[in-house]
Amino acid sequence: MKANTHNLEKKGVNDRFSLSNDQFKLIDINNKPFIKVPNLGLVRMREKLRHTGKILSAKIFKQGGKWFVSVAVELQNIIKPQPKTDKQVGIDLGITDLATLSNGEKIQAPKPLKNKLKQLRRLNKSLSKKQKGSKNREKAKTKLSRLHFKISNIRKDFLHKLTTSLVKSYDVICLENLNVKGMVKNKKLSRAINDLGFYEFKRQLIYKANQWGKTVKELDRFYPSSKTCHNCNYKLDNLLLSMRNWQCPNCHITHDRDINASINILNHATKVLTT
Repeated sequence: MKANTHNLEKKGVNDRFSLSNDQFKLIDINNKPFIKVPNLGLVRMREKLRHTGKILSAKIFKQGGKWFVSVAVELQNIIKPQPKTDKQVGIDLGITDLATLSNGEKIQAPKPLKNKLKQLRRLNKSLSKKQKGSKNREKAKTKLSRLHFKISNIRKDFLHKLTTSLVKSYDVICLENLNVKGMVKNKKLSRAINDLGFYEFKRQLIYKANQWGKTVKELDRFYPSSKTCHNCNYKLDNLLLSMRNWQCPNCHITHDRDINASINILNHATKVLTT
C-alpha cells in the first residue's frame, strides 16, 4: 500500500497511515458509502462524508480495536454566524464542578476516567499477566484500548455539547487563564484535571466562537478572582481551598467562592482570544 509507513515498523504498533487525494476514492454503491484504498479495494464506511468540497487527503488509523478514516475537505461555504443574544458570561473552571457560571449555574462533568478507573486497573493487571506475543495478550490489549477509547469519547461528547450550548447562548464568554501544565504536576490533582479536559474545553470554545462570530476573553491568571469581593473589590489576605463560602469583612456579603470568581472573571477579563 502506498502510504507513509516509516512509523509502521511492526503490526499493531502505531497502526496509522496517510493517503493523498489521488490514492483513494469515495464511492456510493446502492446508496452505501465505500472508500477505495490501494491494495485493499473497496471498504464499507459507516457513514457518508458530512461535508462537500475538494477532498485533500485521508488519514486511516486504528483506535479502540476499530479502524477509522478521517478525510480532510476544503470547505467552500463559510459557516454563518449564530444570532446575537446580547448576553455575556464568566466561567470559573474547577474540579468539583467543571464550570461555574456568573449567573449562578453549576455544571458537573461526567468524569469518565474516575468512573471507569477500577475497570481500567483490572484490564491493565490482566494485560500485564499475559505472555508477550501471545494471542491472549493481543485480546487483552484490544479490550484495554477499547475502554480508553470509550472514556475519551464520553469526555469529548460532553465537552462538545457543553461548548456548543455556551457559544449559542452567549455573545461574550470570559475565562480565567489557568496554568494547566503546572496544575497537572500536582499528583493529587493531575488525574482529576486530565479527566475534566480543561485544555480541550478552552480549545473548543475558541474555535466555535470564531466560527459563529462570538467572542472569548481571558482574565490574567494572577488576578485573585476567588478572594476578591465582586461587590466592593475587597481582597482577602488568604482563602483556603477548603473554604467554599466566605463573608466579605467590608460589605458583609456572603460569597460562594466559585460564583464570586466567575463574576470577577466576567467583570475583569480583557484579553481577547478570538479573531
